[in-house]
Amino acid sequence: MSEQSSVAPLAARRQLMTEASLGAGNFLDHAIAVNPNRAVPFAYSHHTDHRGAVVLRGHSLLDLAALRDRYATWYRANGVRPGEPVGVVVGEGLEPVLHFLALTALGAVPALVNDAMRHDVMVRYLNHVGVVGIVADDPTRLASAYREDPRQRPRFIAMAAEIQAFDAGSAPLPEDYPYRHAADDVVGLIHSSGTTGTPKSTMLAHRQFWDGKQPRMERFPAEPYDRLMSLMPHTHAGGLSYFLTAALLGLPTVVMSDWRRSVVEPVMEAFRPTMVASFPRTFVELATGELPVKGAAKVHSWFNTGDSAHYGHVRRLVQLGERPAGLIKPWLLPHQQAAEAALPGSQFIDGLGSSEMGMALFGQVTAPETPRDDRCVGRPTEAVVRAAVLDENGVEVPDGTVGLLAVVSPSLTPGYWNNPRLTATFELAGHWLTGDVARRDAEGRFYHLDRTVDVIDTVSGPVYSLPIEEVLLADCAELVRDCSVVGVPGPPGEGQRPIAVVQLQADAAQLAAEEVQEAANKALAGAGLATLAAVSIARTPEEFPLGPTGKVLKRELRTRFATLFTGR
Repeated sequence: MSEQSSVAPLAARRQLMTEASLGAGNFLDHAIAVNPNRAVPFAYSHHTDHRGAVVLRGHSLLDLAALRDRYATWYRANGVRPGEPVGVVVGEGLEPVLHFLALTALGAVPALVNDAMRHDVMVRYLNHVGVVGIVADDPTRLASAYREDPRQRPRFIAMAAEIQAFDAGSAPLPEDYPYRHAADDVVGLIHSSGTTGTPKSTMLAHRQFWDGKQPRMERFPAEPYDRLMSLMPHTHAGGLSYFLTAALLGLPTVVMSDWRRSVVEPVMEAFRPTMVASFPRTFVELATGELPVKGAAKVHSWFNTGDSAHYGHVRRLVQLGERPAGLIKPWLLPHQQAAEAALPGSQFIDGLGSSEMGMALFGQVTAPETPRDDRCVGRPTEAVVRAAVLDENGVEVPDGTVGLLAVVSPSLTPGYWNNPRLTATFELAGHWLTGDVARRDAEGRFYHLDRTVDVIDTVSGPVYSLPIEEVLLADCAELVRDCSVVGVPGPPGEGQRPIAVVQLQADAAQLAAEEVQEAANKALAGAGLATLAAVSIARTPEEFPLGPTGKVLKRELRTRFATLFTGR
């Protein structure tokens, strides 16, 4: 890695905070314009050589612009024009970002697709979007699917390697390149995880996806020694959000191509990050078994977004690393270095967010000395105009009462592509419904209890799955490595019953389900929570199904155990 810092000077970052035309469609050009270190590598890809060693390759802002322009030339030569959606199905890492940059520079709309998505679901999703073309690492199965229904076939289905090998000198770019976006132009389509059904297509708008991130230009950790490891899929809004921030800061960042621990830990040891950003799945893997002490030796901050993380995993991660003088809570470094000694351990910033929210809009900080506070996601960030817990009629409920989490923020999505009816279902009383069930306490802290679709409707009233999972992971940690709690039908007239699908710790691998259920229910009763009607041990990956981003597919578990108590 280069010894010269790639980080933009503070004056340049402050200039970006007030730039009226900056947005998700042109952030690379703005970064190049203000950062005098534009030729210094900051974005690192990785691969493993023939000896098994990790090799890091750095790319500067100027390098990224050259690659973007070459890709854009291919897209232009293949007829892509402003406003047209194009499907991008390539492996995780830097490649999805390059296609995003190329298509937005043409004014087109990249529909980024996680290549782990099932092909039948993928085809339905791409047809819903109405893509004019598809670029994929392996387009064979996609092309085959469209031969069965040629009326749906887009104008082109091309191999990504064709773009990588394209002679950019053979075709011109438009005279007005790069495209100048209006504030509300759609610059990307991000699919949901599909954990609750067919993926939704969330729109990212040029200004909306940048709004709320401005303060990070000044206060996000970006000292010359800082390095970010981005484990989020870069086909997802979370990965794009962190990359946008890193590019504008010039923050050295390794863009990961895989979230599994077996891939992550060797790269962590080679890159030595001070910050790690991920969805919960990788944090689950890093926090179980032997801790990654060597790779995390310099980590001061773990950033989680998407679903909120579980304390049982968080408490182990914050034992790692060190917090340098000047690191404050939450999120950010202060304007001036505080006169304090470095502290052992790290901080975990649990940011509840989603593609629809545009960024994490709530943040709870946990350090080694932080008292346990199950399911607390903290207070709204400064990007939030208003956060509330509403009833089904849009009326705010009293503090302590469970209801629908709702927010007002300029960072919110314009809605769902080609689906205004679905968009309308998430709008209530001038707020955007996040799809979560929550409560707020008298001090203004919010507690995330469940996704609305995952609430378990028992004969005694609603039961929330996430607090139960919290207890299993924290209080039964010697037995439970990971778990997912769902509701399944009970006998007629008894409503749903909560069950847990559990992955066991290695030392508890031989335990029977009844033994785990007994230990779990003892802990749940002690916490004043509903007990489990059954426990199923997931001894193979197939028995603990994960979506493309590593989320547990609760809908599949509900289907799998739908007749457990009814016998039908």
